[in-house]
Amino acid sequence: MASPDFILKLREKIGHDPLWLPGVRGVVFDAEGRVLLGERSDTGGWALITGILDPGEEPGPGLVREIFEETAVVAKIEQLLGVVAVGPVTFPNGDVCDFLNIEFIARHVSGTARVNDDESLAVGWFGVDELPPLRPGHLACIQRAIAFDGAPNFQR
Repeated sequence: MASPDFILKLREKIGHDPLWLPGVRGVVFDAEGRVLLGERSDTGGWALITGILDPGEEPGPGLVREIFEETAVVAKIEQLLGVVAVGPVTFPNGDVCDFLNIEFIARHVSGTARVNDDESLAVGWFGVDELPPLRPGHLACIQRAIAFDGAPNFQR
């Protein structure tokens, strides 16, 4: 999985030590109510589309960028779903990160879902009753999106 340049520079100084990073995660629905997922090239598991924000990048546009970069899908943010802390996550190369994930509900605007970079092995739309195995946090995020009542989720 390609790391942004600013993280590579930090890693030169701190090695694999934990980093606290701002992330985004999206539940993207198409017109049929299916969810956009990518099969990650680093773990081989299916997941929601996620990404690390660049320094100074706004979360909504950052997620729209990530969705397009990874899947060639143009999406529109509809709702802030929630804010959650995720981690620690240890990547295959030994890097450790904790993420402050800002989660959104988004809608497909245009584009055909396909692998659009080296971060995914496959990309596809899945009915909510036909999801592949997902990590618990990703499944919970989808369930929150399906049941969304207008109030963002966060620890109170």
